[in-house]
Amino acid sequence: MLGIIGGTGLFHAEIPPLDKTTIATPYGPAEVWLGDIAIVMRHQFSTPPHRINHPALLSAMAIAGVDRIIAFGSVGSLKKEYPVGSIVLPDDYYSPSQIPTIHNNAIGHVAPAIDRELIAKIHDAVPETIVGGTYVQTRGPRFETVAEIKNLVNAGDIVGMTVAGEAAIANELGIPFAAVCMVDNYCNGLCKDEISYESILKTSKDNVEKTNRMIRTVIDILG
Repeated sequence: MLGIIGGTGLFHAEIPPLDKTTIATPYGPAEVWLGDIAIVMRHQFSTPPHRINHPALLSAMAIAGVDRIIAFGSVGSLKKEYPVGSIVLPDDYYSPSQIPTIHNNAIGHVAPAIDRELIAKIHDAVPETIVGGTYVQTRGPRFETVAEIKNLVNAGDIVGMTVAGEAAIANELGIPFAAVCMVDNYCNGLCKDEISYESILKTSKDNVEKTNRMIRTVIDILG
């Protein structure tokens, strides 16, 4: 079963009929929309990015029978090669802050990975996607400072607050994982415009149809 992680924009896309259920996990409850596919909203219960219960969300998907996960998310760009409006399929991730784990009570060392086969399938279906790049995860909820961005430019290509945590838990659960990242802004200090949540929301809304096409394509080829 295909599992999709994303925001409320997922429900503007043409998706199969789904029923909402609450799944109990060792890490707390999680709401999952189930049918031919499974969808998890990462900000359920109005949770901000730094408080998302990744172990519960990903474990609920595993309990539901998900065996491959695609995460959709908005990101900022650290490089001109990743312009606003582009769609990036990162092949690596980096988190300078603490990353979640399901191994809090046992020793578990898992090699981090983003599934290259899933990336290839998505790119074959949507050739304009940019393949490769490092996703840098910051804690949030605030935006990064100009000084932080100057430092992160040498570490990665795009910046977000969730995908590295989701990838880490998927790796620990043994579920192949890939991400589709919509570039909605240049990071703080990299353009003349002042960064704001409102401007990012506007860009995201302007790209709704592009996001929806990507969601439908992923469901068609992997669902």
